Amino acid sequence: MKINLSIIFLFVSTVGFSQSHNLKFEKQMIGFESFESVGIFDVNQDGFNDLVSGSFWYVGPEFTNRKSIGEVKRYGEYYEDFATIPMDVNGDSYEDYITGGWFDGQLIWKQNPGSDGLWDSFLIAEIENIETIRAWDIDKDGVLEIVPNNPKKPLVYFKLVGPGQFKKFDVYPTQGHGLGFGDINGDGNGDLISSNGWYEASSELINKEWVFHPLDGFKDLSIPIIVTDLTKDGKNDLIIGNGHDYGLFWMEQVDRNGQIGFERHEIDPYHSQYHTMEWVDLDGDGQNELITGKRYRAHNGRDPGGKDEIGLYYFKWDGKAFYKNVISYGPLGKGKGAGIYFEIKDLNQDGKLDIAVAGKDGLAIFWQR
Repeated sequence: MKINLSIIFLFVSTVGFSQSHNLKFEKQMIGFESFESVGIFDVNQDGFNDLVSGSFWYVGPEFTNRKSIGEVKRYGEYYEDFATIPMDVNGDSYEDYITGGWFDGQLIWKQNPGSDGLWDSFLIAEIENIETIRAWDIDKDGVLEIVPNNPKKPLVYFKLVGPGQFKKFDVYPTQGHGLGFGDINGDGNGDLISSNGWYEASSELINKEWVFHPLDGFKDLSIPIIVTDLTKDGKNDLIIGNGHDYGLFWMEQVDRNGQIGFERHEIDPYHSQYHTMEWVDLDGDGQNELITGKRYRAHNGRDPGGKDEIGLYYFKWDGKAFYKNVISYGPLGKGKGAGIYFEIKDLNQDGKLDIAVAGKDGLAIFWQR
């Protein structure tokens, strides 16, 4: 018999602030174009990670030599390049990547030529406005599926089924701004979540419909929404940002007489446009940190806080609250934001994770020293 699940909210403030001296970062500006996405992978198979962002890729480990990928369409302040997801799409052992954009609404993959030539683009699907894209192993077969965030449009995902061939799977007729993946109800299956609510998966994804559970009170959430058990009670919680307003929160999952409920806790109410984030073990202590920052000029400065100074931060979780640590902060030219899609990897093989971030405020690496 199916239990009726609903979302219940309580509001609790648990936020801490500190200036940690444990981690130190050195900023290196790589480019001053306004592409908002950067991916990290070994383009030329020389054993070093490279940066891929917009029209260019940058040869690691120095990243001072850049090579052309090809022209990216531009609409006003935006380029049609809202994600950089590495995937060997055509099976030739070279990493290609998945991207797409808002205005053309095309989900595409770009083919790595295996040389210094331009990269060809191939259409996966016409799916209307793409806020950004993420990849998760939805069907648990060890291969990532491609999941676009299309606010107010159908929620679907795409599975690579052959060289250059993708199959579309429908989840639900509509979705909100924001996208996450993880096991919400503890049944062992990964569920999807947007600002509208969460979409319950079953173990038989092909034959059974996803069950929708409304989530009220949010509008433009971050991509991704982090699903993780912060309190170590066996129930996954949520970490969410306001992509186009002030606020960064975590939502504690609690049981309310057999129903799934969430208590809302503030992490940082003082900064806006937390549009994207990463949840990784940045300092090597075995516990993940939250790395996020402002998406500079997300709506061309029209969002609440859109003209505030720019920042990139990491937040330490102590089991009860998050503590904020500044990586970069200041006006344009000094501070650096997080763009719409960024990655964290060891870029110089020194055993420490580094941060590559793009945005309308340029492309930079923050080297962990």
